[in-house]
Amino acid sequence: MVDSSHTGGRRVLGSRFVRGSLWACLFSLTIFLGTSDGVYAQTAPAPPAADAATPPDKVRQMMQLMQAPEVQTWMASQMKMVPAAAADDGGQMSVLSDLLAHARHHVEMVSDAAMELPEEVEAADGIVDREVEPTGPGWIAVQGLTLLLIGTLAELLFRAATPRPRVRRSDVEEPAALHHAGANLFYRVIPAIVFAMATIVPLVAFSWPPVSQAIAIAVAIALIATRFTISIGRMLVVLVTLPRADGERDISRARALYWFRRSAIFAIYFAFGWVVIQVMEPLGFSVGSRLFVAYILGIGLFLIAVEAVWSRPSDGVRHSTATAWFLTIYFLALWLLWVTGFMLLLWLGIYALLLPKVLRVATAAVRSLHQAEAGFLANRRMATVLLDRGVRAIIIAAAAVWMGRIMGFAADRMAAGDTMVDRITRGAIGGIVILLAADLLWHIVKAYINGKLIDSPLDASASDEEKARRARLQTLLPIFRNIFAVVIAVIAVLMVLSGLGIEIGPLIAGAGVVGVAVGFGAQTIVKDVISGMFYLWDDAFRVGEYIESGSHKGVVEAFSLRSVKLRHHRGPLTTVPFGELGAVKNLNRDWTIDKISLNVTYDTDLVKAKKVVKQIGQQLLDNPDFGPHIIETLKMKGVEQFGEFAIEIRLSMMTKPGEQFVIRRNALAMIRNAFKENGIEFAVPTVQVSGDGRDHEAMAAAARYAAQARAGGEPAA
Repeated sequence: MVDSSHTGGRRVLGSRFVRGSLWACLFSLTIFLGTSDGVYAQTAPAPPAADAATPPDKVRQMMQLMQAPEVQTWMASQMKMVPAAAADDGGQMSVLSDLLAHARHHVEMVSDAAMELPEEVEAADGIVDREVEPTGPGWIAVQGLTLLLIGTLAELLFRAATPRPRVRRSDVEEPAALHHAGANLFYRVIPAIVFAMATIVPLVAFSWPPVSQAIAIAVAIALIATRFTISIGRMLVVLVTLPRADGERDISRARALYWFRRSAIFAIYFAFGWVVIQVMEPLGFSVGSRLFVAYILGIGLFLIAVEAVWSRPSDGVRHSTATAWFLTIYFLALWLLWVTGFMLLLWLGIYALLLPKVLRVATAAVRSLHQAEAGFLANRRMATVLLDRGVRAIIIAAAAVWMGRIMGFAADRMAAGDTMVDRITRGAIGGIVILLAADLLWHIVKAYINGKLIDSPLDASASDEEKARRARLQTLLPIFRNIFAVVIAVIAVLMVLSGLGIEIGPLIAGAGVVGVAVGFGAQTIVKDVISGMFYLWDDAFRVGEYIESGSHKGVVEAFSLRSVKLRHHRGPLTTVPFGELGAVKNLNRDWTIDKISLNVTYDTDLVKAKKVVKQIGQQLLDNPDFGPHIIETLKMKGVEQFGEFAIEIRLSMMTKPGEQFVIRRNALAMIRNAFKENGIEFAVPTVQVSGDGRDHEAMAAAARYAAQARAGGEPAA
């Protein structure tokens, strides 16, 4: 029992202290008003002596109000909450002294509240008695048990009425079983929804007294949050343990289950502690008492975290004892920051520890959904990007907004704040949200464009129209992707600067002036960019086409905003600015005509040669490798001209672009064999030497010369 004499004495002393402080403030105010009267003595007339001796009515009313017990009690509670500001010689405290004073005051407030906790418990007991008296404790107990059990009963009935796919325990580690278990993910969420709906029913169905209703709402929120935490944790265990494409797992199942169980215990204990703190408020406990109980319960959270660190599974790798000790000291430091009231440092420490882990688990879960053969996101690029980047954006944005609230900037103050700190904080949080939205938009655009590029390869088996469409996509989409990246980045940066309070109008105007100056100094670059836009607008060439422009020729491999890359058929890669291309000869559009010239002897039967060429053309059409690429087969056009030693005949054929080279080589080989079989000779240049009737003598002299050369002697002159 608490000694009432000591308690009463302490209250009397506190009342006298508050009363004396208020009189001191009033005395100081009187002195200030007296000195200010001296300042304005020359301009304002002096008050009468009677008025100076008699206080005004308002002053007397204020003095009477300050004597009231309610006002004195309120002033005493406020003085406990306000830290004592000790001024130094210069009138300013250093930042370190301010922080130490804040911590000291916070600890003193909690310790003083701990001393008054027994009295508040007695007061809370009286509130409970008055709350239970109208209906009796039995009915309140029935309502509480109904609230605690109805959700579990409803979930059990739902599970009994709903068939669930069975997976043998021996198959849990098999990838196929895990893929098919994806259907069970939704089965884990629906019972939690049933649990939440059933838990809300007693809140609406029963008539709760005021205090009991506040307690019931807190308990219902804790039950629902705990149930959804367990369901989501089980889903994440299934997802993060799915094997990758190479058969390996990012996290082993034993490790995932271990951390799930420890996290569930932590969440349940945290929910229990939160309910206790929430219940204390309607029962009349002060802020200091609630904080004291919260800090005591926080020791349990510390012990759960330390036990999880020291007994975590090794997965075949020996854990470092230094790491465990470091984390233990880290958790202890977080608890001390919480106790001393440094909430900003506390949440920074929590974010530094948990935020990377949460993002890693979210990424692993989304990747598992995408890679699973029967997964929800299999072959759904846009859904994967939306879920992956969206979850990241939600987590980081929620962390940033909560950090802003911890810093003391509530939503209403952040909306209407006009101080520099308010604007910077509001701009920083808004900037984080803008950057996350820009990142999400960019990844959506990139995923869409990359998907189109992957789905439109330059396949030789496609039709001509399909090839042209795919080539145009392969040409334009990379350029659009780069343009979108620049536009999104510029707009996001300007919005962030505007949110921070920086005027972006002068920046835009300055950028325009600088752009004009740079344009005059970089006319070649501007010319290249504009020329490239018109080349693409005219569809002059596409990726994969063979072009010639002046001394440059090759297959178009890629584009940028100012140049094109040409791969020569012998291998060299040439980068040509658009401004230097000039007239472009495209060798891969629609069709191409290949002409072949042959020289035959003057005694050749031209009709027979024409028939042979026609047969070769038919054979080319019948060939499955060449026929699909021939528009007009090989034909003999006739005699081109009469040469000095041969008749020149001209052959031609029309093929698809790029296919004429292979067909030409095979056609020439077939012509050579067919002409030889049909006695058609190719004309070659010959030289005839005439000796004026002395050919025999010349031949005899040449024979003698050769014989002497073989004998090693000197030939006769």
